[in-house]
Amino acid sequence: MAKQENWSTVIRPHSGIFDIDFQEIWKYRDLLWLFVKRDITTVYKQTVLGPLWFIVRPVLTTLMFTFVFGKMAKVSTDGLPHIVFYLSGVTFWGYFSECLNKTSNTFTKNQGLFGKVYFPRIIVPGSIIFSTFIKFLIQVSIFLIVWSFYFSKGQVSPSWQIALFPVVICFMAMTSLGFGIIFSSLTTKYRDLRFLLGFGVQLWMYGTPVIYPLSAIPKEYVDIVKWNPIAPLIETMRAGFLGKGSFDWNMFVYSGIFAVVIMAIGIVIFSRVEKNFMDTV
Repeated sequence: MAKQENWSTVIRPHSGIFDIDFQEIWKYRDLLWLFVKRDITTVYKQTVLGPLWFIVRPVLTTLMFTFVFGKMAKVSTDGLPHIVFYLSGVTFWGYFSECLNKTSNTFTKNQGLFGKVYFPRIIVPGSIIFSTFIKFLIQVSIFLIVWSFYFSKGQVSPSWQIALFPVVICFMAMTSLGFGIIFSSLTTKYRDLRFLLGFGVQLWMYGTPVIYPLSAIPKEYVDIVKWNPIAPLIETMRAGFLGKGSFDWNMFVYSGIFAVVIMAIGIVIFSRVEKNFMDTV
């Protein structure tokens, strides 16, 4: 008679609609940190400037926006210096868009890894949020240097909304994670969505007060732009750091509720797809 084997660990698929084992995720925290380091070190490996690209990209984008929209198109900046106005928008929007774009490739980019070894799949998009946040902190430091220069000249004045900085970043991370894992789940069957997302994120930026203030929008379109969940967050940070921006508690709370809901929907879809995505990817 064959001897019955007793396994110390049994891996079973999740069956609940919102079944996330946070204890298991904590157990794999070392793997999460390894993914974070991988995302940071491999992106600019064998490049001339290396991590300096974290700084070069937002600075060059800011200079381009200053020349095109500030000098040529004469787009209003609420009387704020062009450099600090555009750099604030580029910095905060850049964090959101990069998180969204990278998390949307979770399944297709890691299919080889997912097919060989087990670990909680949600760790991969989670690691992207953390690694992108580290890059974001570097970019924020550049923004603060520029901001300090204009603050010393009295051209910008911070307000109490600056205290909402951690909350804003949390809302942005949750929203990008939600949308990202939804697209990641859908692209296992519909690869065309990758191209749609890239185009959609670009359009989304122009529908967000990144290169213009909310006050520059015609009144009949202001309410439409406000329902963009990222718009109140960008405006809150402008009000906090620069002293000029449209802050509305109702819209800020709306952005928070939207972030929670879209992340919950994303996790539900992600959990359902991860069970059999290797059959379709």
